[in-house]
Amino acid sequence: MARSKPTDSSAPPGRGKAATGPGTAGRGRSSGGATAAGATAASEKGRQGKAPKLGKDGQPKVGRLKRVGNQFRMIKQAYSLTRKNDPRLPWLMLIAFVAVAGVVELLAVLFGAPFLMLPLAIVLGVLAAMIVFGRRAQGSAYRQVEGQPGAAAWVLEGMRGDWRVTSGVAGTAQLDTVHRVLGRPGIVLVGEGSPARVRGLIAQEKKKIARVVGDTPIYDLTVGDEEGQVPLRKLSTHVMKLPRNLSAAEVNTLGRRMAALGGPKMPVPGGPLPGGRQMSVSQRQVRRR
Repeated sequence: MARSKPTDSSAPPGRGKAATGPGTAGRGRSSGGATAAGATAASEKGRQGKAPKLGKDGQPKVGRLKRVGNQFRMIKQAYSLTRKNDPRLPWLMLIAFVAVAGVVELLAVLFGAPFLMLPLAIVLGVLAAMIVFGRRAQGSAYRQVEGQPGAAAWVLEGMRGDWRVTSGVAGTAQLDTVHRVLGRPGIVLVGEGSPARVRGLIAQEKKKIARVVGDTPIYDLTVGDEEGQVPLRKLSTHVMKLPRNLSAAEVNTLGRRMAALGGPKMPVPGGPLPGGRQMSVSQRQVRRR
């Protein structure tokens, strides 16, 4: 009778490790390394591909400290440029500071609280000096661009609020130009150059626009110092004081319709200065304030 071989349920030690041999262990280690490398690459990609936060204007948000630093640098640059053209600026700012702070402190002494009102006197003095600085910087900027081609476009582009300026929609070889402004009042056509030539340009542009805007009010004016013209230094004030005939939604709708007219027909200098220099961004920022 044949004898059956006994079976051992426990596998030999050597064979038990055969399932996890060198090849299998190598594969396990390579898989773990690939997983770790993939996780690192994913985290790096996540950090690099993270989109920055955008503001209401669609531009990346800037930190508060960085924004303050940028404004301080722009004011410093505007002060340096204005001082070159207006040597009396530091003295006028000092006089404004001392006068306002002195009056406030004098009132504080009369009421028996000189030290309590000292911070307020300093703040009001600095505010008065900054107002003088802004006025002088604005006047200096206007004096530099007055009479230069593109000066009106430079002023219009610096206006506060929702004003959509298209520079140079019509012009001549003699640098007579017409600029188109879309805003709450409606359409404003601003001409600069020879009054005789500008009147014809404005009439042609008004006729072309009327076919698109319908009953929307169309204003026209000419920049200059002659009778019936608007001085350059008063241009932004004159345009901003026009009656508001449209709502914000109507302005947006009209803007889409105006897009069919196209952009500028001729290049217009952006506020040229004597000597071929261009108006700096800092002077625009100060002028808007």
